[in-house]
Parts: sequence; C-alpha cells; structure tokens
Amino acid sequence: MAGKPQGPRPAQQGRPRTGARVAAVQALFQSEQAEETAETVIDQFTRHRLGKTESSDGFEEGRVTDAHVPLFNAIVRAAVQGQDQIDKRIADHLPAEWPFERLDPVLRALLRAAAAELSMTDGPPVRVVINEYLDVAHGFFHGDEPKLVNGLLDTLGREARPGEFAAAAPADQPTP
Repeated sequence: MAGKPQGPRPAQQGRPRTGARVAAVQALFQSEQAEETAETVIDQFTRHRLGKTESSDGFEEGRVTDAHVPLFNAIVRAAVQGQDQIDKRIADHLPAEWPFERLDPVLRALLRAAAAELSMTDGPPVRVVINEYLDVAHGFFHGDEPKLVNGLLDTLGREARPGEFAAAAPADQPTP
C-alpha cells in the first residue's frame, strides 16, 4: 500500500457523470466513517456538496460542482445495499499484500462504488466504467493504488458482464 490519498481533484467541467462518481466515492467514505445510512449521505450531499454555490463557480471544500445526481444516487444506494456481497467480491480478488481490512478507506470506497456500478446492467460499458474510476483513483492516489484499481476492476468487470469482453474479441482470431 504505497501511496497516500491526495484528496480529490475536481471533476472536469462538462463531465457530470465523472463528478457523480467522485461524489459517490466521497459519500461512501463518509458513510463508512460516520456510520451513516446511504439515504443520510445522499441527502447531505444533494443539499450541501453537489452543484454550484452562488459565491463560486469552482470546486471548493469538497464540493462537486457538476454531478449527475441520479447516477450519484444509484451508485451510493447500490454500493451500500450490496456492500457485503461487493466487499466479498473485492476481497476474493485482492492480492495477498493488499488485504481488504487494511485498504485505505478512500480506496475501499472507490472500489465499492466501481463494483456497484459494474453490477448495474443498464450502465455504460465496462471499459468506460473502468477508465472513469481509474481517473478517479489517479485523483486520489499517486502510488500503486491506480494499478490495483485497474487490475481489480478488469477482473470484476469480466465477472459482472462477460459478454462485453467476448464481444470485443479481435475479429482476426481463428474460429474453432
């Protein structure tokens, strides 16, 4: 466990789905640390941490100015409701040197959010989800954590939606 959390970098303007994912990671972290329900943190974030304020157009004090609120809500609810199953799936695929219980709480929140979104059958393609959370991981960490996120989400994505990977197989492979 090499790097330390850097704190979130702002979601880029015009990327509300990325903003929703950053906010979901923050909300899941808060939910775990404060032992608050999904609905409590969703309400707090919707009222106090999502969207622009009258005094500023930018990202400040943990505020996510551009976030797709329905996606944020769906990720947080799915991650909290399925947390036991999600945690088991994550723990089953972690390398021995990264035991689940010793993961940085921000990394745990990120992996939970990503695993929850990968489980949503009506969501974007797996590769998009992986790339988005890899960007989020780079915003929070500057060690080996993004590599872990990439490999783990690839494995979880293949389990959750194997058809997407089979459909993406190169066309020049010989058929049996």
